[in-house]
Amino acid sequence: MTPLMWPHHDGSALHVSDLAPDVGGRVTVFLRAPTDVRGVVVRYTPDGEPAYVEAAMDTRPVGGAEPWRSAERWWRADLPVRNPVTSYRFLVTAGSGRQYWVNALGPAEHDVPDAYDFRLVAHDPPPAWAGDAVLYEIFPDRFARSAAAASRQPPDWAIPCTWETPVIGRGPETPRQWYGGDLDGITEHLDHVGSLGVNTVYLTPVFPARSNHRYDAASFDTIDPLLGGVDALARLTAGLRSRGMRLLGDITTNHCGDAHPWFTAALAGDAGERELFYFLDGADYESWLGVSTLPKLNWGSPEVRRRFTAGPDSVMARWLEYFDGWRVDVANMTGRCRADDHTHEVARLLRAAAVAARKDALVVAEHGHDFTGDLDRDGWQGTMNYAGFTRPVWSWLRAAELDLPDFLGAPGGVPERSGGQAVAAMRAFGGLVSWRSLTHSWTMLGSHDTARIRTIVGDAARVEVAVGLLMTYPGTPMVFAGDELGLTGSTGEGSRTPMPWRRRSTWDRRTLADYRRLIALRQDHPALRDGGLRWVYVGDDALAFLRENREETLLVFARRASGDPVALRGVPTAPGAARNSALAAGENLYGGADLSALDGTLLLPGDGPTFQVWRL
Repeated sequence: MTPLMWPHHDGSALHVSDLAPDVGGRVTVFLRAPTDVRGVVVRYTPDGEPAYVEAAMDTRPVGGAEPWRSAERWWRADLPVRNPVTSYRFLVTAGSGRQYWVNALGPAEHDVPDAYDFRLVAHDPPPAWAGDAVLYEIFPDRFARSAAAASRQPPDWAIPCTWETPVIGRGPETPRQWYGGDLDGITEHLDHVGSLGVNTVYLTPVFPARSNHRYDAASFDTIDPLLGGVDALARLTAGLRSRGMRLLGDITTNHCGDAHPWFTAALAGDAGERELFYFLDGADYESWLGVSTLPKLNWGSPEVRRRFTAGPDSVMARWLEYFDGWRVDVANMTGRCRADDHTHEVARLLRAAAVAARKDALVVAEHGHDFTGDLDRDGWQGTMNYAGFTRPVWSWLRAAELDLPDFLGAPGGVPERSGGQAVAAMRAFGGLVSWRSLTHSWTMLGSHDTARIRTIVGDAARVEVAVGLLMTYPGTPMVFAGDELGLTGSTGEGSRTPMPWRRRSTWDRRTLADYRRLIALRQDHPALRDGGLRWVYVGDDALAFLRENREETLLVFARRASGDPVALRGVPTAPGAARNSALAAGENLYGGADLSALDGTLLLPGDGPTFQVWRL
């Protein structure tokens, strides 16, 4: 059975009647199944005990998916939402009497655990604007310097650098290189940011610190004067809002810096301040990964909780006059230390504090590995999806010659993996969370903590394929500033490259154009933001999937190398499409290639690397 003949369900609006249900309500779920299916039952687990609801065949109009009707039928069932998270799967009976389950991994002819069941989440949803966001990440020290930066004296911790000084990728001098980028410099370059088509800027930390990355906050009460202070932040916020754009901040809840007054008072023996941290014997204390400049906060302390979350002057709330939400640094470690595990409680407190201060605030967690156990609660609204997107895309598109010290932290460099292996990883992580959490998690090709995508894949052609996947796969795409210019870097620190504003001859114009066109594609087609996901072809060197909503069906095709054309049977084409009629088969939206169709079979091109999108 080909993937196009498998029964299909995902958590998108095409298959679920309410993506933000209330406890006590009811939700209708839909399954698309081959015409030989004779019965469908939905299994769900109210209060932890299995229960079953018989599905009925449905005849609703389904908009963009209408051409599928000749090949499949829709089944529907109403589920009561009894708990904050309702898990469910389908039991399908074929005409032959054969039975199989359908969960987030697809059909299985054996009993399966509940972990991969679909999920309805009744906790308050993320803000509506987040579903349409395309993010642009800026590392302030390296983005741009305003004229005012020249008058600022270097801090005592810094190694002053000119804008052309090479970045030191590793070693003790790395966090001390100071280029002097500031917030007004960002404001002066918002025309470039806006020209990409992004609508949300994410800043790494802007609080005073003793490093260029500022994850060692020396205060949460003010904005670093080296960046221009609060007034410069206000100007940046105003500049973005005048363009209809939003701004996200970066908050460290796992630790602060060793120059923070809370910690210096604790070191001096203040008993009240010592309880904010994990002091061991004498002056020894817990810190982030043993880095002494980053003392770990003790979320078992009521005072830590009060300072971060209580009232409009709390750390989480007070800056939401300027920010539309937070990316939470090292969220996976926040509240976890030895026998302590307060993470889920802390996530709930942080989110509640943000939403109390700003109703439409977004709170997204950093996770570098498996995030699935920390989502679908009333805490983090999404995560940074390194595990379920960045790593699979890197391993599928990596250059033949690539020498990196690790693979996003894992030793041994970046392995080369087939399309099947990459998709298996995407489905493994995506299937363990709700559709809502998946689509509000950030997809990335890299960040300030990783190698750059151009270094990973090696050339502009594969960068285009990677960006195409970034803008068409479910999730909130994030672009690290400079990737659109073809900047390179083999480590996170080495990738924090100053933007070459005065060296425009070095810009990769093809890559810049690709970013603009692909971001525009996402913004122009709602199916790429709210449509479902259906894999229709997975090969070693080529991948194809559908993004569908009620209005349109888009076919996305990515190739990392040339090969035989791919034949897709049973794909929907325009009603009455003529045989061998490329135009009738689908409208090309990106990539320029026509589709050829013959008796319900589409032939996808064999040249590569290539990225193509058609509206069917």
